Amino acid sequence: MHNTDSTETGAISWMARHGVAANVLMLICLLGGLLSMLHIKQEVFPDFQLDTISISVLYPGASPEEIESGILLAIEDAISGLEGIDEVRSTAKEGLGTILVDVMSNADIQKLAEDMRQEVSRISSLPEDAEEPKIKVMTRKRQVLSLVLYGNAKELLLHTLAEQFRDQLLQDPGITQVELEGIRPLEISIEVSQDNLRRYRLSLADIALRIQNASIDLPAGSIKTDSGEILIRMKERKDVGAEFARIPLVSSASGSEVLLGDIATINDGYKDTDHSASYNGQPAVMVQVYSVGEQTPIQVSAAVKKQLAPFKQTLPGGINAAIRIDESDTYTQRIDLLVNDGIQGLVLVFIALAIFLELRLAFWAMMGVPIAFLGAFLLLPFFNVSLNMVSLFAFLIASGIAVDDAIVIGESVYHYRQLGYSGMEAAVKAARKMAVPVTFGILINSVALVPLLFMPGEIGKIYYMLPVVVISVFAMSLVECLFILPNHLGHLKTKSEAQQGGLYKLQQRFSSAFLSWVHRRYGGLLDWLLPCRYLVIVACLALLAVTLAYVASGRMGFSLFPKTESDYARVSLTMPYGTPQEKTQVITQKIVADAWTAAKHFKGGEGLIKGVFAEIGKTDSNKAEVRVYLAPPEVRARIASTEQFNEQWRKRVGEIVSLKSIRFESDAGGPGGGSAITIELNHIDMQMLEQASKELASVLKSYTLVKDVDDGFSPGKEQFDFTLLPEGKSLGLTAKNVARQVRNAFFGAEVLRQQRGRNEIKVMVRLPEQERVSEANIDDLMIWTNSGQPAVASANTPTKEVPLRTLVSTQRGHAYTEINRHNGRRNVEVTANVSPKYKTNEVLTDLKINGLPALMAKYPGLQYSFEGQQAQTEESLGSLKISFLLSILAVYVLLAIPFQSYLLPLIVIASIPFGIIGAIFGHIVMDYSLSIVSLLGIIALSGVAVNDALVLVDHAVYLKSTTVGTPAEIIKAAATQRFRPILLTTLTSFFGLMPIILETSRQARVLIPMAISMGFGIVFSTLITLVLIPCLYMVIIDVRRWLGVKQVDEPL
Repeated sequence: MHNTDSTETGAISWMARHGVAANVLMLICLLGGLLSMLHIKQEVFPDFQLDTISISVLYPGASPEEIESGILLAIEDAISGLEGIDEVRSTAKEGLGTILVDVMSNADIQKLAEDMRQEVSRISSLPEDAEEPKIKVMTRKRQVLSLVLYGNAKELLLHTLAEQFRDQLLQDPGITQVELEGIRPLEISIEVSQDNLRRYRLSLADIALRIQNASIDLPAGSIKTDSGEILIRMKERKDVGAEFARIPLVSSASGSEVLLGDIATINDGYKDTDHSASYNGQPAVMVQVYSVGEQTPIQVSAAVKKQLAPFKQTLPGGINAAIRIDESDTYTQRIDLLVNDGIQGLVLVFIALAIFLELRLAFWAMMGVPIAFLGAFLLLPFFNVSLNMVSLFAFLIASGIAVDDAIVIGESVYHYRQLGYSGMEAAVKAARKMAVPVTFGILINSVALVPLLFMPGEIGKIYYMLPVVVISVFAMSLVECLFILPNHLGHLKTKSEAQQGGLYKLQQRFSSAFLSWVHRRYGGLLDWLLPCRYLVIVACLALLAVTLAYVASGRMGFSLFPKTESDYARVSLTMPYGTPQEKTQVITQKIVADAWTAAKHFKGGEGLIKGVFAEIGKTDSNKAEVRVYLAPPEVRARIASTEQFNEQWRKRVGEIVSLKSIRFESDAGGPGGGSAITIELNHIDMQMLEQASKELASVLKSYTLVKDVDDGFSPGKEQFDFTLLPEGKSLGLTAKNVARQVRNAFFGAEVLRQQRGRNEIKVMVRLPEQERVSEANIDDLMIWTNSGQPAVASANTPTKEVPLRTLVSTQRGHAYTEINRHNGRRNVEVTANVSPKYKTNEVLTDLKINGLPALMAKYPGLQYSFEGQQAQTEESLGSLKISFLLSILAVYVLLAIPFQSYLLPLIVIASIPFGIIGAIFGHIVMDYSLSIVSLLGIIALSGVAVNDALVLVDHAVYLKSTTVGTPAEIIKAAATQRFRPILLTTLTSFFGLMPIILETSRQARVLIPMAISMGFGIVFSTLITLVLIPCLYMVIIDVRRWLGVKQVDEPL
């Protein structure tokens, strides 16, 4: 496996002896990488495209069942034949139908979205009043800043001020996307009583038509004159309520015009919904600012703050503006954390090298790190890599491993110099000798990271950058250690000159004493272990089995993704459907008050809360959300974490009987977000499905660890179903005609939809609110015939008005609040949280054994599946298993080629599973549960673990071909001679990761499990390598002897 060509020829020798070429290459890496780094995109977390297409259709006033039957089924059927669709999930709510289509990873999502638009456009059966389906590829918004505008003021004033600030922000070229939150849609509501309709013989449809005809802005072409072209335009557009009031409707008996304002009440304001928002008890509007494209959090935040200072000075008295979330601070804190940890790691690496090697060798070995890092920046733009928390963590991982190549070559140079070779001769011989093992070591490390490139789901998209960065650093490290480092090491002073320093003599004494200790102690240990090799192997296998059994027992717990602490705590609550807004308001105010009380529980808690934002009716009238914005992380570290505050808040809120469900959240979302347990139930009978979901919810509530249980069902609103009677049909009425008039009266007839500034505003005509509040209003509604005259009871009473109740039969029932569908079937999701979260598997295991089988037996035909975090975990684990096995096979091939052996690669690969012991032990010591991120670290560890075994076995093969001795003497010599480089690579890799492992900041929790797996795994795999590999080597010799191979000294 070693290169034995002359040291005078080849690229390595030429670059070592031509300093200008080596230094030019180094400058290209440094300067070119620095320039690339300055222009790379910056963000807190990796930005990526979601593999999801959304289709949304508004059908105002329609029930969920109408949405399902009239919209969802038609669209699902239309897109069912398209290729590239993985899953289809549909939701029908009052007035809205939504379809989320998960796209296969290998599909062209943009093309699929376009195909869907074409298929949906061909549907001719969608309801007349349904709006145009909106189809779009879902994207992640990169929030930078959240600002609250609040005060004791009317909603319209706050909205106007927020609009002004948004317009002001968007004038800045550094700000592209700003959205407002907590405001109701604008609407002009025109209300006409039935008395006025009768008096002037008008229907609501008549008034709507007259308004449409009177409010028009229409281009009418152009004419060409001698003086030029003249555009023609009919401009009668009405923009505000007062302008609509002047629209003429009819002429009175006296000949005067009756205007719309004479018979109607015109409200120019907001849509009549239960939506409201407050901050610290006062009306509020949130201003959300996002970064787009190459905009960085720091740039966007600075631009907003520049505009905010003068804006505050213009605010009326009693109105305030405050920043509650600033991701630029988070970005700066996390980047500083990783940079500081990286610097500490490099310092520890340098100290380790300086102790075991010459100070100058340590310096030039360390110089390979910035050269490899900056050189990697030349490659990263080709892979769409940004500068974020994950990519910086990748550099931190690489910092300890990338120097391994330089260590191996530097240690070899040190060895040759001690043998008396000149600096240049030692550098060239060392580089050429180690070129093949170093190259294959980097290839193996890179192959071990390949499974991370193909992780599915959000985790795969987030961690995609990690292997790309590390492999790029490895590639540039290989270039540096083979073509730059030998030149620098070759020009070091000779031994006699260097020995003038006292530090050098001290290091030499330490080195000599250390090598003596290795030969005496470690060599003696091998003399004792090699004869007992089978006992050693059995002991190692037993330790591995015990470790895996401990993990399988569930004692460590397992979670999809480590919790990342958020800067705010959140409560989402759901009241029974139909709950008055006032009652929801009372419950929300109690929860807000409990938040302030919970903060006082902690010492110094008065400074824990910055403010509380509450929003009611944002998505549904029976739902509310409370966000408690907390102090910065450095302040929370002294008082209480977000999770600790959340638990105290939960205790203060206690049991609220009138609530249907409540959920407390303290993490920052991302993969593994949402409920800890999500169980999807399917059955063709909705009543049986409802019963099963409620029973499953009861089972979940019986577990002490389970919180926030939601059965997924809620009693819907009462519903009246009308059927047209023969009496109505005899008057020339149709079901469609009656339905239209009823809809116009109670929901309203949409007259116009036009822009006012940046807002879309609807003009609606309906009955006054006092005529839409009771069942009697429905019964007494006047229905008009097709001729526009009021319907009559009989021909003998032509002037008698007939109420709706005489024309239709009414059946009372209940509408579902929400209908969910999954791949064409109705379903319901039962959700719950588990505290602590890593105990989720413990609950699920018992549920699979006891709860779910009993439920299936009680409800024949019921089917269930785990969704959410469980589905993501299963998908991730399945992908990791396959890709990990393939990477092990690739590692075997990469080892077999240079070794020219079938058995030697097996010895090297044997070190991989034993690194798992260290990874598990590290999680236990550091008190971390296992997660997918931990497994990613174990996979990345496999390449590093192989490196040490590779160095040892490769040297044994080299000694076997160049020296004479028994197999035991050869493997002992190889182990003792390579002890120092193996120890050095282990120490540098561990020291590079140690600062992040010991990091106490909660900002780093998403990265620490991977660092623990790699750091502790590297240490333990090294111990195993130094003990187990020599024993395995001797077992191979035994096997060959048992098989009758006489010449056991032949290549294995």
